[in-house]
Amino acid sequence: MKLSLETRYRGDVVIVYCQGRIVYRDEAVALSNLVGEVLEKRGKIILDLSGVSSIDSAGIGELVLLRSWAQSRNADLKWASPSPLVRELLDLTHVDSILEIHSSLSEALAAFPRGEVCADC
Repeated sequence: MKLSLETRYRGDVVIVYCQGRIVYRDEAVALSNLVGEVLEKRGKIILDLSGVSSIDSAGIGELVLLRSWAQSRNADLKWASPSPLVRELLDLTHVDSILEIHSSLSEALAAFPRGEVCADC
């Protein structure tokens, strides 16, 4: 399954729902393009990885690149709900030590400073 990306807004936070594979070429590039566009306009983003069925080294590299982009723009980027397989790969590669990964979307939303996220939007 190719990567499908959908964005939704929760207050001033953009949530990018990822469904499918984050792998070399088209899928990884599509994710980078979308997040790059969002970073130009918004400073708070969550990548919901609950629908990601697989990720390869290029996909992991893209996640790290997105973190660097966010830092260079003083943006706040969080990751939420990785599947057990994706979480295991992030742990094995020690990428989990540099990404802000949360076990659920609600946990990621709660990690933003209080008052900055509209819970009912």
